[in-house]
Amino acid sequence: MDEPAFLTGQLLIAMPGIGDPRFERALIYVCAHDQEHAMGLAVNRPVEGLTLPDLLRRLDIATAIEVPEHLVLMGGPVQRERGFVLHTDDYASADGTVPIVEGMALTATREALEALAGRKAQPPRRAVLALGYAGWGAGQLEHEIRENVWLTVEPDEALLFGDDHAHKWSHALAKLGIDPSFLTTTAGRA
Repeated sequence: MDEPAFLTGQLLIAMPGIGDPRFERALIYVCAHDQEHAMGLAVNRPVEGLTLPDLLRRLDIATAIEVPEHLVLMGGPVQRERGFVLHTDDYASADGTVPIVEGMALTATREALEALAGRKAQPPRRAVLALGYAGWGAGQLEHEIRENVWLTVEPDEALLFGDDHAHKWSHALAKLGIDPSFLTTTAGRA
């Protein structure tokens, strides 16, 4: 019997007409996926007007380096008050870093924010901070994929960490050779 195909390390592309405005034109990087659950972070949903330096100031984390003015992202509707740092695996916290796939990791501790601020540790080469996450129960993501809610694509650093949030969705579709203007909001089955 074949092993189930899990999507950890893949990027989900929301199809038009997804039916949930929280995920319209969303790109979600799958951080964990197994038989019991799936968890991911939206990588193209900036929180309007909230930058990483702003958030560090609000949390009283002093910076030792010049922190880029990257926007903080809305990672998903679950636990929106909790922060998740998606980053390259050249940084790791002994207590809280979870490897995703080779080259990528996730950390949800204050220590990761201090690293982004240049305190106590070398920051990762690339990183993004997201508030909240998207989650699915057992079999739910697989069902949504069968129902044509999501397409999947291999991510690249521009899609994960780039600042062109307005065009990431169409760029992800282009990686699959799909022109978004040809997509319909209705799906069928062959």
